[in-house]
Amino acid sequence: MVEVSGRWFIDQEEPESGDLVATIPVTRRFDLTNAQWAVLAPLLPQPKRSGRPSLWSRRQLIDGIRWRIRVGAPWRGVPMEYGSWQAVYALFRRWQRDGTWSRVLTALQALADARGQITWDVSVDSTTARAHQHAAGARKRGICRPNRPAARWWSRSTTRWAAPAAG
Repeated sequence: MVEVSGRWFIDQEEPESGDLVATIPVTRRFDLTNAQWAVLAPLLPQPKRSGRPSLWSRRQLIDGIRWRIRVGAPWRGVPMEYGSWQAVYALFRRWQRDGTWSRVLTALQALADARGQITWDVSVDSTTARAHQHAAGARKRGICRPNRPAARWWSRSTTRWAAPAAG
């Protein structure tokens, strides 16, 4: 197996027809392109772990994370060409906990804004922002409700002593 731009594929003999298709690694439709990877790679943190190298490249793992989030499948459903689901999930959670994803998003937004690719206009149409039907005028119940008094003047426990005197 040979790695080409973060992808693994099986070496095959050169095609006799002169066709180059067998030499290009197969990628999925929604995987990162080389141009996208060139922008993203410098924004990622450097690996801190020494020792045995990972079986999967960062690009494969990130494509696996993107696949899982786009499809909405469980982590165990991540295809093996992106790496094991445990490795994909571990990278996702590690970067989620240390704030890497938010830093990458902020950096990508800054790059796109500097190129003029983002317009920051926000428009909210009130005809599509509706409240839930149960939110219209219902009494509130919850922690903001005032406490009830311990006894009311008409309760049985406070008027029991007055009953014999009335009769």
